[in-house]
Amino acid sequence: MSEPKDPPKDPIAFELFKNAIFSIADEMALTVFRTTYSGVLKDNMDYSTGFADAQGKLVAQGLTLPGHLGSVPTALDSIMRHYGDNMNPGDVFIMNDPFDGGMHLPDIFVFKPLYHAGKRLAFAATVCHHTDVGGRVAGSNASDSTEIYAEGLRIAPLKLYDAGKLNDTIMTFIERNVRLPVKVFGDLRAQLAACHIAEQQFAELVAKHGPEQTADFMRETVDHAERLTRASLARLPDGEWSFEDWIDDDGIDYGKPIRLFVTIRKTGDHMVVDWTGTSPQVKGAINNTLSFTKAASYTGIRSVLPPGIPNNEGVFRAIEVICPPGTVGNGVLPAACAARGLTGFRMVDCMFGALAMMLPDKVKAAGDGGNTGISIGGYDAARKPFIYVDFTCGAWGARPWADGLDGNSHMFANMASHSIEVTEAEEPIQLLAYEFVADKAGAGKYRGGVPFRRDYRFLEEEGTLQVRSDRRDHRPFGLYGGSPGGPSENYLNPQAENRILPGKFTMTVKRGDIFRHVLAGAGGWGDPLERDPAAVLKDVRNELLSAAKAAADYGVVVDTVRWAIDAAASAKLREEIRRARGWSEVPKVQWHDPPTPGHGAVRAAE
Repeated sequence: MSEPKDPPKDPIAFELFKNAIFSIADEMALTVFRTTYSGVLKDNMDYSTGFADAQGKLVAQGLTLPGHLGSVPTALDSIMRHYGDNMNPGDVFIMNDPFDGGMHLPDIFVFKPLYHAGKRLAFAATVCHHTDVGGRVAGSNASDSTEIYAEGLRIAPLKLYDAGKLNDTIMTFIERNVRLPVKVFGDLRAQLAACHIAEQQFAELVAKHGPEQTADFMRETVDHAERLTRASLARLPDGEWSFEDWIDDDGIDYGKPIRLFVTIRKTGDHMVVDWTGTSPQVKGAINNTLSFTKAASYTGIRSVLPPGIPNNEGVFRAIEVICPPGTVGNGVLPAACAARGLTGFRMVDCMFGALAMMLPDKVKAAGDGGNTGISIGGYDAARKPFIYVDFTCGAWGARPWADGLDGNSHMFANMASHSIEVTEAEEPIQLLAYEFVADKAGAGKYRGGVPFRRDYRFLEEEGTLQVRSDRRDHRPFGLYGGSPGGPSENYLNPQAENRILPGKFTMTVKRGDIFRHVLAGAGGWGDPLERDPAAVLKDVRNELLSAAKAAADYGVVVDTVRWAIDAAASAKLREEIRRARGWSEVPKVQWHDPPTPGHGAVRAAE
């Protein structure tokens, strides 16, 4: 690890340069947003952009996903390992192999080295989740695949352009192996456009500062982030904290929970995040790559650090992430990983559990478990393929100072929601409902975020529905007396047979079938009996909470005729609930239905 150098002699010039580099990364992200073809990019915004130095070290990450925090450095390491001595102006690299720098197959990386006077000075970096990369299930993200070879086209680090000349062989392989080549090629062109924008704007910076000063300023941008990170870590308490959480199952071995276990060790200005003790890799496609586990770890730590620290290599130098190979957090061949997003999101919640013991006044309870992945694909009467990919999430855990957010993307995702009108215009799908669901938010002094449900009606003759969801058996945990959130739910044809579906599945749907998904509610924070009765009344009036649930969870009696609180009845009910508890204190973490002895165990070392 290199020690950060002293700050630059001209801090004003450095500050201007630093913001210019950040602006380039953001402009790249906006370029993808403006030019992409697919809904998963233009609506869900499942992509990231970045800017790296000549050695492939990340200097700036653009707008969009924290989930890609660890991906660009790992992917660029692979490019440097394969091509470090074989790069030229006009080269562009492509890759998606999870076992050679990638994350999962739908995430395709495009990198362009940037030159000045024949010398490489930087890299423009993009990664986008593509609608389809082939494989056994449309959308290429089925959770019930059991090996990487079933998941789609696996692209080793390759030159897409060699000295400015397009490799037609690679493009032909991609075209013949994906269901929607027009969308895939359109999205690849969006990535190339972002790299082109970066090249133009970086050339202007080099012309202004010169190549040597530009390289120095990029190095200082990384060192600056390291100094800020270490200074912030140094102000946190030293110690060791561990936390355990469980994924319901992998979609293959139903009912077999999967353990996530993290230990955070903090000493001085350095932190270690150790996932030793996490379950071995599983048959289903929810195995993480190490880069995604790193991203979840960085995101958890960043949530308790001050704002304003750049997302770059400097942050990563101060935080060491350990996850043994062959575990669900660091899969090895032939691990399936298409649905690895589920595990990454749940690792962020697991981080919150450990951090809540370290910093009880700064960390929120568990959210809805991260995004649910829903894919609907098939062929129309003319055998033209269609694929709809939706990632949906929206309930934050309660915070020590406020309720959890309702209808807001998970911190790890930073995604937007599909436009219903655009979806119905482009896909054989009708959205019948998109609404909050009452009585599922975890109770607490501050309640968890309220989840929503969506009803999808299928309009084509036949198709394949693939769903990746969780938090049914192991509900989102509450903190410091807060209750767990309500479980997620899946139903087929709720207006008729109302068939209950598992959390993860792939099935055939017919014209007129309706699929309903209900997100899990988020966990609460603090004793529900300490909640302000006025806040309870507001939730009942807004149909986020029923009057019966208000009485049962909060001891608040609401008169729904006059829309008023019965103060005397509420005081009496709260006292009865306290006596029935027989508790002198509320527990730190509230769990639901422990699957094994010791579930939910936490430990803190002074």
